Amino acid sequence: MTDMKRLPWDEMLKLPIDKLEEHSFVPIRIFDNADDMFVYLARYTVDLVKENNLKGLPTSIIWPCGPKKQFPHIARITNEEKVSWKNTYNIQMDEWLTWDCRPLPKEHPFNLQSYIRRNLFGLIDPALAPEEENMIFLDPMDMGKVDRFLDGHGPVDVVFGGFGFTGHFAYNEPYTCRWGYVSNEEFVNCRTRIVATTEETFIMHAHRSTGGNTRLVPQFGITVGMQDLLKAKRIRLVSDGGAWKQTIFRLLCMHEPTVKYPCTFVQTHNDAEVIVDAVTAEAPAYDFSN
Repeated sequence: MTDMKRLPWDEMLKLPIDKLEEHSFVPIRIFDNADDMFVYLARYTVDLVKENNLKGLPTSIIWPCGPKKQFPHIARITNEEKVSWKNTYNIQMDEWLTWDCRPLPKEHPFNLQSYIRRNLFGLIDPALAPEEENMIFLDPMDMGKVDRFLDGHGPVDVVFGGFGFTGHFAYNEPYTCRWGYVSNEEFVNCRTRIVATTEETFIMHAHRSTGGNTRLVPQFGITVGMQDLLKAKRIRLVSDGGAWKQTIFRLLCMHEPTVKYPCTFVQTHNDAEVIVDAVTAEAPAYDFSN
């Protein structure tokens, strides 16, 4: 795979779906139906926990709140099959913060800790659910909290995540300060840190959630760094973003690894997979009109 030639920009984007695997620098899995993709992801997750339980081993997972459509399926399968999550460690991938870099109120619609508690672990039978002390959430007032946990319990079994329009992985956005410089090596060695919301992210979430009111979108976030994401035993990146993600999906798979598109660094991992639905895998349109 490392001997493959990298395609020019337009060739990457125009490549037919049936040629993607031939030119991708990371394994890909494409589902015809997005619903089937999330059921698969849930099944994969619960089976990992079951397998480790049978071996008497803990399971450690870094969780996103996007993708999240697999959450109810995970809870359903867990409850139906009575799979215990007592011996799991569940680490938060990223979280929104207020303008002064403090935690959002628990009831805030953008509070991701509240969301995952309510829509994943809150749906699991309490007799099966993880222990509270094994739920590891980010804290901007203690930046080293997750780092210390991962130093003692890592590498994690799996990182689940999405990938953003700008190429971010977790909240690891491209470094864009015009006055500074961060090398690829420095970027992949970063750990938990606070980041500013980018203009593209303001626009995306305002479009999706707030009727265009960007003032309702949090101005900062905190994220697990690339070092710990890339140290995981497995990485599974997932999207059903459709046209919004068609270009970055192809860059993720075929562009050379670069801080310009942080998700491209997963190409360096020995057990990574990119999972998308067929619409997201389609070539972005070159024949377009206003």
